[in-house]
Amino acid sequence: MIIRALFFGHYRDTVPSGELTLSLPDSATVADAAAALALTDLRLADILSRTRVAVGADFATPETPLKDGDELAFLPPMSGG
Repeated sequence: MIIRALFFGHYRDTVPSGELTLSLPDSATVADAAAALALTDLRLADILSRTRVAVGADFATPETPLKDGDELAFLPPMSGG
C-alpha cells in the first residue's frame, strides 16, 4: 500500500518538502510507518516518542492500522504564549 506522510512544524527542517510517500505492507500500522521513516532519515528515528500522529482527521496510536491511500500527519509538540 502507498501512504503519504505529512510533516509539520520543525519536522520540515528534516523533510523540507513537508511530505514523503511510503510503500508499506498491507498489514502496516503507524509504528511500521515510523520505522520505515527512520530508514529514510535517522533524524526521524524517535518521531513517535515525541509527536502526535493523525491518520486522516483522527489522532492515532502506534497500533493504528493503515490502509492504502491514508495520509499520516506528524505533529510536533507546540508551545504557545
